[in-house]
Formats: sequence, structure tokens, C-alpha cells
Amino acid sequence: MIDGDVRFSEYSEIVTSIEEIRATIGEPTPPVLAKVIDRLDDYCRAIIAKSPFIMIASASSDGQPDISPKGDPLGFVRVLDEKHLAIPERPGNRRLDTFINLLDNPNLAIIFMIPGKGETLRVKGEARIVRDESLRETMAVKGRIPEFAMVVHVEQAMMHCPKSIVRSKLWEPNAWPDHSDTPSIAETSVAHANLDMTPEEYRASVVAAGRAKLY
Repeated sequence: MIDGDVRFSEYSEIVTSIEEIRATIGEPTPPVLAKVIDRLDDYCRAIIAKSPFIMIASASSDGQPDISPKGDPLGFVRVLDEKHLAIPERPGNRRLDTFINLLDNPNLAIIFMIPGKGETLRVKGEARIVRDESLRETMAVKGRIPEFAMVVHVEQAMMHCPKSIVRSKLWEPNAWPDHSDTPSIAETSVAHANLDMTPEEYRASVVAAGRAKLY
């Protein structure tokens, strides 16, 4: 049971039911519940067309979660029809965490973001990894055709309020922190993997292996 887990034994007030949460937070209003639709309408399409960045959440069949960012030119996610969308797979670190999860558990969730806009679009559905050339060719960038695409059958779509964006001041440059003292991926990779090389050597190896290319 979650309340008996020794990993959280230092906490004395662990919430174990939705009823406890509702007693404090309350119930959602009818409009909040009613705004969830089972397709991509014109409003959803307008958001997707202007979104250059998404986050994809997936999980293995035993519940191990993952979330992965995807970014590309505006409208890189293609709406095929009101029930289907397609996401190209670009060169990355070859971990394939999302793909591994989808082969085990095809359910995923996506958040679409537009720079400067507070509202986000949330989509849930079931996905398949496809290699149909006719689809992949329509998703080429700079002449490079993706090797794979994810086709998602949309089961839920909803607009999410801007409160989290407003609170974070995500789109307000004057509120952005100075990140010059934060570690780079080269520094963390060398440290976390205990590699016998410097961050500069790591960067050079990534470039030499072609893992730094965008397309």
C-alpha cells in the first residue's frame, strides 16, 4: 500500500484517496468536464498548426513513465483527419524511450505549446509506429525524410488554462533566470556516466558520431 511504503516513511500525512483531495479542492465545474472532446476540431487544428514544441508522455505496461520533448518548424505535427495525427521522428540520442514504451503500451498523451501563448492543448490517444513512405515524405525537412512517424488515434482533446504558464512567467524574457552557471549536457553526461573524458572531448565525440545533427 502506498501509505506503508518505507520510501516515504518520514511523512505522516500521506493522501491515499481522491475523496481526501476532493474534500480540500472541491469538484470541477460542469464546463471544465464538458470541454473534453473526442476529436480534433478546427480549434484544435489551429493550435497544432502553430505549435513548434510538444511534450509526449508514455509508459511501459508495468507503469514505468517517460516524457519526451519534440520540436520542429511550425505545424510539424500533421493532422490527418479529425481522429488522427502524425508526429515525425527526427535524429536524437537513439534511446528510443517513447518507441520502446509504445511497443509495450500504445497509450500516450501530448501537450502542444505555442511560444507566447498561455493556453496549451492536451491530447490523449493510442499510437502506432509507422514507416509508410507516402506519409513520411510529407514530413521532410531540408530534404531529409524521417525514418519513422507516430500515428495517434485521438481519444481525448482539451484546452488547458494558462495559469501554470502565467505563474511560471515562461514567456516573459525579463523574468528568465540567468542559467550561465547551470551544467551543460556534456558536463552531466560525463559526470553521470562516469566517463573518462572531459566535457569538451564528449562534445567532440558527439559531433564526430553525427549525433548533433538536427535532420
